[in-house]
Amino acid sequence: MKFIATDVSDTKEKMIGKASAQLGKPGFAIDPYFYRSHVTYQAELENIIFKSWLYAGHISQIAKKGDYFLFDIGEDSIIISRDNKGEVGAMHNICRHRGARVCEESSGNRKAFICPYHGWAYGNDGKLKSARDMDHREDFNCDDYSLKPVRFVVFQGMIFINCDPDAPDFVAPLEKIKTQLGAYDLENAKVAERKTYRIDANWKLVLENYLECYHCASSHRQYAKLHTLEAPFEKVKPINEAMWARAAEMTGVPGIAEEYYGYYNDATAFGACSYHSRYALYEGCKTGSKDGQPVAPLMGHMKGFDGGAGDFQMGPLTFMLNYPDHCVLYRFIPRGITETDMELVWYVNGDAQEGTDYDKDKVAWLWHHTSLEDEYIITRNSEGVNSQFFEPGPYHPEYESTLMDFISWYIAAIAGLKA
Repeated sequence: MKFIATDVSDTKEKMIGKASAQLGKPGFAIDPYFYRSHVTYQAELENIIFKSWLYAGHISQIAKKGDYFLFDIGEDSIIISRDNKGEVGAMHNICRHRGARVCEESSGNRKAFICPYHGWAYGNDGKLKSARDMDHREDFNCDDYSLKPVRFVVFQGMIFINCDPDAPDFVAPLEKIKTQLGAYDLENAKVAERKTYRIDANWKLVLENYLECYHCASSHRQYAKLHTLEAPFEKVKPINEAMWARAAEMTGVPGIAEEYYGYYNDATAFGACSYHSRYALYEGCKTGSKDGQPVAPLMGHMKGFDGGAGDFQMGPLTFMLNYPDHCVLYRFIPRGITETDMELVWYVNGDAQEGTDYDKDKVAWLWHHTSLEDEYIITRNSEGVNSQFFEPGPYHPEYESTLMDFISWYIAAIAGLKA
């Protein structure tokens, strides 16, 4: 983790002033202040991260009673578990006594969570079962001190959480893309591979990189050979139109090419983004692999290859790129001001057998290779924007349009302003 010098006189008032000035410069990259300010980072956690719907994991990670895994955000930790009754739950990993974490192992199977400090014992449903010698207090009742619950939804096998107890509904926005997402039967899919890339950069720089493809042709040569997103829309419009015309017939999924845009300022509610579009691969390419050829059996309800890929967003920080034979999920989670986890999860058909039907290294090759390239360029980007001599330049009107949408939403959100 890299530490950067920050202004000791930084204040909320300064942040709001910077945000107001930024809103007055639409179409330009943001002031480097927002990448290095401790005040801003705390505002991001409070006003964005902990009020947004975030992908926590897949239902297969808690297949059995007692299974659990941890989802860490910044310095906070959340337990996702399946209790002894088979019910899924989410709770803060914080003892209700003096605040110690009750679980340290990242995943496993437990009947109870025991605080290592004073021994308070919680069931795998989060309910306090015993608190040693606390019967010395007449007003003490175990029922009052369960682990604090976290809101969650399970949608097509994916578990999303929101730390805001008053968070808006997320199921309705996800229903807008259920046909397109449902084509891959993710509920019954298998996790073929999972990798986390710890990047020495502010989380916004990592996310901003994902939200634009202006850099694709110059930084991701292998990706650019396969995906039309690297080119101006008008140039590849005939390729996309041909794919859209055949998509439903070739995949066997009516409506698979229908689009829905509900992200950032256009979301139905704060932090409840949902989006889908389908774009073409170049001629002769069937999937996102080293050579563009299939690497696994067809997913879910897919009947064939249409030469397209489904592009999805679920919440502000979770994305998927879904090919007919495998799906790739991206999740961006801040770990500190200058440290971000970029997690990738590769899904294949739930009936596919590793070593027989797929090679996980071949499934993961393209996006692992691309992520290593991203790690390099994001780190260089971070070093540059943190220079005292950096002056933000203009965004590209097409390639960086989604990035501009994010920046407008982000600036207003942290400062309580209107975009």
